[in-house]
Order: sequence, then structure tokens, then C-alpha cells
Amino acid sequence: MINLFDTNDYNHFVNRINQLQADSKPQWGKMNAAQMLKHCMEVQDACNGKPLQNVSFIIKLFKSFVKKSVLSDKPYPKNSPTAPQYLVTNTIDFNEAKAAFLSSLERFVANTGSAEHTLFGTLSKEERNKAVAKHNLHHLEQFGV
Repeated sequence: MINLFDTNDYNHFVNRINQLQADSKPQWGKMNAAQMLKHCMEVQDACNGKPLQNVSFIIKLFKSFVKKSVLSDKPYPKNSPTAPQYLVTNTIDFNEAKAAFLSSLERFVANTGSAEHTLFGTLSKEERNKAVAKHNLHHLEQFGV
């Protein structure tokens, strides 16, 4: 697992993000590259303390299972369902989404402590890294970068 708080890992990750293009095609799933960046930004922000809106009762009921899955070493399967609060279906400008994603990533790594997650409670720096790195790497793989 990469460590986004490590300068070399961070730079390598940003280089992979910079390989994305507006017309990059996913190998699976429905999101385009801009929607994926917006989606990933929302996950980063939630792991950095941004409150989640409209978390379903079912998700709240199974939050310990979801947290265990998010923090496990097992990669996400292709075509994994997306939690409703993270769905992005509207038209997004790629360059704006990329800039916003990279800004969100900078805020994420600037916070070297724990953060309160709406669903999971307090996440340590290591847990935050694992959740965000695992999720972002899943989507970079989705787009072949």
C-alpha cells in the first residue's frame, strides 16, 4: 500500500493522476474520468473530516462491516457498488475536477493527524491513508493509469 504522507509515494501518485485525460476510458464502470475525480475527492474529503450527507439507515446499520472492508488489504472488486452519497452522475468539467481533486489531496496530506469520519468515527492517520490510497488506486486501475 502506498503512503500518501510519504513524499515519494505522493509524487508518484500525482504523476499517475496527471496521466488521466478528459477522454480516458474506464475499463469498467459508468463514470467518466471527470466524474471519477469528483467521486474520489468526496471520499478524500470525508476521510479528512467533511461531514457526509444522507447516509442511509442500511449503511449505518452495517457501518462496522463497511469500515472493515474499507480498511482491509483486499482490493475492491471491479464494478463494486458506490454508496449513494458518493455517486456522481452529472456533467463535470475535467480540468476543474482534476484541480479540485489535487487541492483536496493536498489538504488531505497536510492533515497529519486523525480525523472524524461521519460513519466510521475517528480515523487515525494510518487508517485515513489506507482508506484513501486503496480507493484512489482502485480508480486509477479502473482508468488504466
